[in-house]
Amino acid sequence: MAGLTADWARDWVRLAAASVAEHRAELGALDRDIGDGDHGENLDRGFTAALAKVQDGAAGTPGAVLRLVATTLISTVGGAAGPLYGTAFLKAAEAAGDADTLDGPAVAALLAAARDGIVLRGRAEPGDKTMVDAWSPAVDAAAAAAAGGAEPAEVLREAARAAGEGAAATEPLVARKGRASYLGERAVGHRDPGAASSALLLAAAAEAAGSR
Repeated sequence: MAGLTADWARDWVRLAAASVAEHRAELGALDRDIGDGDHGENLDRGFTAALAKVQDGAAGTPGAVLRLVATTLISTVGGAAGPLYGTAFLKAAEAAGDADTLDGPAVAALLAAARDGIVLRGRAEPGDKTMVDAWSPAVDAAAAAAAGGAEPAEVLREAARAAGEGAAATEPLVARKGRASYLGERAVGHRDPGAASSALLLAAAAEAAGSR
């Protein structure tokens, strides 16, 4: 299989925008349980804007597409999600560099850079009941797959699988970061909305790679 190109990155944005739109109410409900309630609406606005920016095909490399997504999310998504996801996509773009195609190790590195950007911006660690709880297992799974010689699509499938499991595993946690941390034990039993949306985005990335 050939490496992933800018077309994959654009497909990722298209599928992510569709998934966020489909799950907007669900993400909002999760956020109402332990946050402000606007996570789904904010992400829907951000990815709709990002899709409009990237679909003309002007960005010619995966990194260029991801950089455009980053700047758009930062400028259009409110709350904590804008800076967090914007930083994630910016760091992913930096990891991708000017490469025309991305192989398995490059995809794993891109995901690790995105996770590290979220950690840097949000100061969260695994177990804090944040989107990091989806991203960290995703990065570990991607690294293991890449080290085993997996193709990019398989690397992303493994990342998406682990992210989904990580998001589900936030339900029994007590939040230690963000607005949910003020709820203490009352946050137990609720899935973190940022982890849920992270799982959706990584599933979209894997679906985009599988269609290439």
